Amino acid sequence: MFSNSTMWKYGITDALSIQAHTVISYGWKKNAGHSTGPKFGDFPVDLIWRFVNANPKRYIPSLNLFAGVVFPTGDYSSLGHGQDGVGAGSYVFRTALMSQSTYKLPGNHNLRLRVWNWFRRALNAADVRDTSTYGTTTGFRGKGRPGMSGQTGFSLEYGINRQWLLAIDVARDWANGSRVWGHTKAGSYTDRTGAPSGDWQVAPAFEYNWNANWGIIAGASLYYAGHNTSIKIAPQFAINTVF
Repeated sequence: MFSNSTMWKYGITDALSIQAHTVISYGWKKNAGHSTGPKFGDFPVDLIWRFVNANPKRYIPSLNLFAGVVFPTGDYSSLGHGQDGVGAGSYVFRTALMSQSTYKLPGNHNLRLRVWNWFRRALNAADVRDTSTYGTTTGFRGKGRPGMSGQTGFSLEYGINRQWLLAIDVARDWANGSRVWGHTKAGSYTDRTGAPSGDWQVAPAFEYNWNANWGIIAGASLYYAGHNTSIKIAPQFAINTVF
């Protein structure tokens, strides 16, 4: 998959900000073809309240509370191809608590620690027709609702010098199964809920920055110890820019 991810953030006050995240992707999968073109995914918008300011000398991290909604802008139903599915069709409430701290280490190296805990819950059921991200096929008419999900994790970033940085993320993902109900093409009624799933992921990476605005990130995500998920290694490469 190739994707363009852009974070938009606006400071309302010193402690309150609003953040939006846009993702445009093009997917392909071995023996499953590719999407029919670039796809705009679901659109999350969050309010962020920093209620504790960091104080490194006293080892106090900043604490931020996130609360927002994911808007169902991505294709999820009546798909021409399975790889076109990039959304869930439901409004999803999400909230998170995140801490961040930066410490000065010997040799004039910086170490940044982030810890987070996300929770997501769908606010409504989506209308589902034909081929969809809920696993339905041509002729299906019904509803679908994503299961609750969340993630807990931490990341460490170690500054080697002004240009080079080493990073590692460790996270635990969990998700309840999505529910889909309705009538198949043959007219039979179905109501099924997918099995819950979970996994651990470790994502080491390195980052090189030309300046304060441009950099590259390369690494890999390893998913393992999963429940109803398989072991997977996903190489990643990104160009990072900040304005």
